[in-house]
Amino acid sequence: MADNARAGRVVAAHGRRFLIEAGDAIVECVTRGRKSDIVCGDRVTFAMTDAEKGVIENVEKRQNLLYRSDDFRSKLIAANLDLAVVVVAAVPYFREELLIRCLVACESANIPVLIALNKSDLPETATLQEHLKSYAQLGYAQITVSARNDFSALQAHLIGKTSVLDGASGVGKSTLLNALAPEANAATGEISLALDAGKHTTTNARLFHLPGDHDTPGGDLIDSPGMQEFGLQHLTQAALMDAFPEIRSRAGQCRFYNCRHLKEPGCAVLAATQAGEMLPNRLRVYQSLIGQLSS
Repeated sequence: MADNARAGRVVAAHGRRFLIEAGDAIVECVTRGRKSDIVCGDRVTFAMTDAEKGVIENVEKRQNLLYRSDDFRSKLIAANLDLAVVVVAAVPYFREELLIRCLVACESANIPVLIALNKSDLPETATLQEHLKSYAQLGYAQITVSARNDFSALQAHLIGKTSVLDGASGVGKSTLLNALAPEANAATGEISLALDAGKHTTTNARLFHLPGDHDTPGGDLIDSPGMQEFGLQHLTQAALMDAFPEIRSRAGQCRFYNCRHLKEPGCAVLAATQAGEMLPNRLRVYQSLIGQLSS
């Protein structure tokens, strides 16, 4: 590291402009050239270019990276995560395919997942809670919370970790964030002002420190924008198969060694679905993703 280089972590980003936390200071930085594949949670080294601003010189090797992609581009979400909290809710409606796609992305990036069922105070939640038991059987930890009343179960999972808050628009993610990190509203305004991005900063992830003390570290929470879709075009066929626990556990059990689990005879995965050991919706999403790779 050069004599004038400093180390820090990216806490907000907009295009090629970033806020870097270095000790007690927040420094606005840019990148050299057109490099913009830096994401919230990245650990970087940077050099000051004047009294208040700097330029990013290097990005340290990532522990992991959560991102989504379509045919045209990739959307980087967050890096160096200990946990991904995927928030779901029965109201306005449960988007199971989006949940499945989020879980696949986390599996492929080796990021532990916690499914947080929000809006526990609503009568519609009980039915969804029962449905999600199938995901618990696959090994996904889950909790039920109310962003407005009791979110202590979620707090307990975040202690001392760097976590990302993910989920569809409308599931109460922002309400949860403001309950967990009361300074989030003010900090969002400061980030918007610093990056001169106004409302558009809501399309980028932001890192907040959770309340804590010397005995109980609060942890860090990265808020990602609410989404309508989660593309997985960056995954290969082998990666997709490995990202579904119920498919991964049946590797080598099909009649054909190169079975794609679409309509082949003697397919162990299709048989498991018929036997009620795999949710039909999860098989449908898997087959859709495989089909997109072939198109």
